[in-house]
Amino acid sequence: MNNFLFKLSFLSTNAGIFRHFSVSAARNANYSCKLLVVGGGSGGCTMAAKFARRLKKDSVIVLEPSSDHYYQPLFTLVGAGVTSVAATRRSARSVLPSAAQWVQDSAESIHPKENVVKTTGGHTINYEYLIVAVGLVNDYAKVPGLTEALKDRNSGVSTIYSSDYCEKTWSDFKNFKGGEAVFTYPDTPIKCPGAPQKIAYMADSYFTKTNVRSKSNITYNTCLPVIFGVKKYADALMKVVERKKIKVNYKTVLKEVRPDKKEAVFYNVDDRSKESTQAYSLLHVTPPMRPPRVLLAGGAALADAAGFLTVDKFSLQHTTYPNIFGIGDCTDTPNSKTAAAIAKQAAVVEHNLQTAMGGGGGRRAYDGYGACPLVTSYHTCVLAEFLYDGVPHETFPINQARESMMAYYMKRDLFPFIYWNFMLKGHYNGPEFIRKIINPFAK
Repeated sequence: MNNFLFKLSFLSTNAGIFRHFSVSAARNANYSCKLLVVGGGSGGCTMAAKFARRLKKDSVIVLEPSSDHYYQPLFTLVGAGVTSVAATRRSARSVLPSAAQWVQDSAESIHPKENVVKTTGGHTINYEYLIVAVGLVNDYAKVPGLTEALKDRNSGVSTIYSSDYCEKTWSDFKNFKGGEAVFTYPDTPIKCPGAPQKIAYMADSYFTKTNVRSKSNITYNTCLPVIFGVKKYADALMKVVERKKIKVNYKTVLKEVRPDKKEAVFYNVDDRSKESTQAYSLLHVTPPMRPPRVLLAGGAALADAAGFLTVDKFSLQHTTYPNIFGIGDCTDTPNSKTAAAIAKQAAVVEHNLQTAMGGGGGRRAYDGYGACPLVTSYHTCVLAEFLYDGVPHETFPINQARESMMAYYMKRDLFPFIYWNFMLKGHYNGPEFIRKIINPFAK
């Protein structure tokens, strides 16, 4: 039977209520929907929740292969031993909206002229409107030796950018007895651009606590020419770097890992022929990242040369196909790729898609808002907030570039609570409402 469905009922341990999901069990099935959301991560889940309330039941299909949903912003604190991977995980069933249909599969190709998506499992999904929210994937293979090193639990090489390896970072911290600790930032767009240096700051704090800091050198190698892209926060972070005696090498990119020798090879951004080899006892790698290959599949004019979905940076509507919108890390918008950015984008996509469907008036514009809580120790954090072009846009009537204990506990406790209980349910669009309460007359 091409369209056989079975119902899954389960008790949501977090919400304390029963929820029901329609999950595809067929092979080579044909589906049709008003709205197809490709990707069930932060952006996809949020948008599915918003439109599942607006449209008739099963008018929204979510195409998502994973059974697990992670709150990835906490991976830094997992790597630093503050929390566990299990604490960042929920089942996909518990966060996807009950009024939407979940097809547990991934997109093989998108055919925008025909309004069709083909899945890797052989399904065909016909849509009227499409939201692409496929995120980024870690491109480990781009760095020779990296995959091998990550799989070897005794290699001293880890990354907080994966649920598979972020607890390995914590294990490496505990096993570190001194020597060279090296942290990297690649020459590709990445999720949460602040995290590569956050984990270096946490390493310094942990090594100080365990009395090995005096026997250690911490090096941060970044492809960027500055420590952070917004000057106000870069100035503050330079003081952190100097206080913690972390050596920063700019325009320096990881080329190869040699786990048998415990060496890492780097090249210079301005001249790739200039290479250097650095020994390490601990190596934390931020892997190169790329969009999923579906954005380049099928020859459709959906993405730029690097595979990023081409959308108008203000409306988030596709530049060629007006019934397609993008949200999150997979788009070519020049903003910081963070969960905070997705929250703000969600309100824009909701309004503009509703207008495209004929149910709204005018357009809203995304201003590039992003936020990055930069933890600097086990009790302090710099809460960076900014718009396009690196313009600071802070919520609270304080200087958020200063290290703050309040910001740390917001990062650790408040933001995950908002994420699970409000954002993924389509009820949180960023902190604008807080700004209006604090200063109701501000523009």
